Amino acid sequence: MNNMQQSLMHDNIKMLGHLLGKTINEAKGQDMVDLIETIRRLSKASHSGDIEAHKSLVKTLQNLRDEEFLPVARSFNQFLNLTNTAEQYNSISPHAQGAENPVNFSAVYEKLKAANYSDSDIIKAIEDISIDLVLTAHPTEINRRSLINNLNQVDQCLKLLDHDDLIEHQKVQILRRLKQLIAQYWYTDEIRQNRPTPNEEAKWGYDVVENSLWAAVPAYIRELDEQIRNTLAYRIPIDARPIHFSSWMGGDRDGNPNVTAKVTHDVLLDSRRRAATLFLSDIEILVKELSMATCTLEFRNYIGNYEVQEPYRELMKKLRTQLRNTIAYLDARIAGKNPELTEDILYYNEQLWEPLHESYKSLVACKMDIIADDKLLDTMRRVKCFGLTLVQIDVRQESTIHTETISEITRYLGLGDYETWSEDEKQAFLIRELNSKRPLVPKNWEPSPQTKEVLQTCKVIAETPEGVIPTYIISMTRTPSDILAVYLLLKEAECPYILPVTPLFETLNDLNNANGIMQQLFNISWYRG
Repeated sequence: MNNMQQSLMHDNIKMLGHLLGKTINEAKGQDMVDLIETIRRLSKASHSGDIEAHKSLVKTLQNLRDEEFLPVARSFNQFLNLTNTAEQYNSISPHAQGAENPVNFSAVYEKLKAANYSDSDIIKAIEDISIDLVLTAHPTEINRRSLINNLNQVDQCLKLLDHDDLIEHQKVQILRRLKQLIAQYWYTDEIRQNRPTPNEEAKWGYDVVENSLWAAVPAYIRELDEQIRNTLAYRIPIDARPIHFSSWMGGDRDGNPNVTAKVTHDVLLDSRRRAATLFLSDIEILVKELSMATCTLEFRNYIGNYEVQEPYRELMKKLRTQLRNTIAYLDARIAGKNPELTEDILYYNEQLWEPLHESYKSLVACKMDIIADDKLLDTMRRVKCFGLTLVQIDVRQESTIHTETISEITRYLGLGDYETWSEDEKQAFLIRELNSKRPLVPKNWEPSPQTKEVLQTCKVIAETPEGVIPTYIISMTRTPSDILAVYLLLKEAECPYILPVTPLFETLNDLNNANGIMQQLFNISWYRG
């Protein structure tokens, strides 16, 4: 970072610190500001090796009155968060690190060519890119959404101030807004009084997608595509899916009894509703912008209307209606109703992708590439990245829970205690049942709450479209039967597709045995198939 870039960041930090100081002065008085400043000054000197300053700092902290502890701690915590916001903005400011394009394919290309990779090798590597980023959260997540949103607003104010042609009264208004935001922050309780629910964790993840990733992904792919085209005369295919997102929020029940089948069911519905709402905003823009009259005969045939003056707009209006119907359908499902899934509701990604793709092909064929490659392609990239579920939701459970579930089933059926069987006996039983055409679990059976929960989770998976839940993850996998057991439970739930089951080998012993476990599995013809 050069001196000019550092200067911008330091100026912003100084300004935010000054506004925070004024807020603390108004709330707690000048004596509190002086105390905080003393601690800050002594800490800085102590860090530089001043022994006497360190002694004074310790003494000052030891002598704090009870009512001073919290304001002092909050002031430093808030200052650090404001400093982080200033540093983050510095990375995108056009007057700092943002002056350099974060995408630099030409430099990567030169390195690869120097390493004797051919253009065809590089293109093949681009085609094979598949980055799956997983959003996780925990009950101890400390940052409240209201404070995250507050700091996002601070970032926006820094962006507004970062203009050379800013006139004085505009600057005064922005600084007033910044002071308001810092005051809101000071008077907001930073500490969660209650642990967030899994549903609240998932909403945090959706906020990250909506406020950041939704715009960032197509923008990044667009810039990368442009640079690849200029360097290699090759384009990233419009149906490529180089980046996509998964989530453990609402699906990770390993050690968290709060994540139930109902929670996963509700989170899946909430995720679909958020996606439909975001795509509706995209389509609203396309309704306004795709006013062109020229299209191919194939496109006219596709929409089935040979008279309408604005064919693309007509199709986007139809999509808009379908998305509104989809939101109404999901609202009814969330309310506990059982509405009919009609043809005018978008349920599969292809239903959204196909009309967008047909519009794209027609625009390109009519030499309107510059229009096709703008907002329309951005929305198509989002369909491939996020889809109608926004994020894919992994289901995760610990291996012994499945063992206990099947053990309860075998005991009820009078087959013995599955849990006490040898590994060979377990595998023989599981493979036999996987190949059987009859159900194992009796329909009117009332199992224990834990077993019922496992079976209901599998039922939720079975009722979810293929691809929405990309994998069932087994924590603490130790044996091949741990994996086969999950496949059997999914079969009993009548899951209409083969869901990938992912073993996690977590202990050193399990990692050392992983090769042998997988070899045993691949030697089983059912699993290999």
